[in-house]
Amino acid sequence: MEKQPIRVLKELLKSGELDEQDVNELKKDERKGVQSLVKAYEKEKRMKKQLEDNFREMGIFEREARLAGKTYIAGIDEAGRGPLAGPVVAAAVILPADFKLLGLNDSKQLSETSRKRFCGMIKEQAVSYGISIINNERIDEINIHEAGKQAMLEAVSKLDPKPDHLLIDALELDGLPCSSESIIKGDSKSISIAAASILAKVTRDERMKELHQEYPMYDFASNMGYGTKSHMESLRRNGSSPYHRKSFAPVRNVIE
Repeated sequence: MEKQPIRVLKELLKSGELDEQDVNELKKDERKGVQSLVKAYEKEKRMKKQLEDNFREMGIFEREARLAGKTYIAGIDEAGRGPLAGPVVAAAVILPADFKLLGLNDSKQLSETSRKRFCGMIKEQAVSYGISIINNERIDEINIHEAGKQAMLEAVSKLDPKPDHLLIDALELDGLPCSSESIIKGDSKSISIAAASILAKVTRDERMKELHQEYPMYDFASNMGYGTKSHMESLRRNGSSPYHRKSFAPVRNVIE
């Protein structure tokens, strides 16, 4: 392989036009710039392999379900169980068998930018998805545990085609239309549940930003309704908003 300018080699590596034999030849090039390029290339290659391995590992529940004869496998997750204000949101999503999105993980492990980008890709590629929003008033009526389950069931009911198997993050649900599995920490173990967690999280975050416009004093756009120190100070200073969960002790104590 003839010596090339470093800028040319950079483009060749980026475009994938060099094979492993070429890369091995570059390792013999004494130029520091070339050695830096090779190191960066190999680091990126290792990272991609790790992402590939992680994604394959997260597909084990979906593969097992398909081997058992299932076709439409839905992942289910919710967001907003712990905050003092705002809704709980659940999402259900059926992904195609050939779905691939390297870096997919539990929504809490991703940056906001990645979540938004992944959310768009998931919606675009999904066979079907459903999202349900249960407001704070309903949460106060039936408690957060039941509200979360109601949101999940409603999200499943919106799927078309209907699922023939459900992968659920942690919870056991009654009255399901098909077989199901409850997976502890499923949002980091199943690609379908991880995808659902992203849809739920992004949807809820957008809603909290809307509520922030109505009640900026609580800084919902930043804390998403969680009981941060500044949120609690604002709650004590201003009282509760129509979107606070009055059945939650920190809010109830302020009201009383």
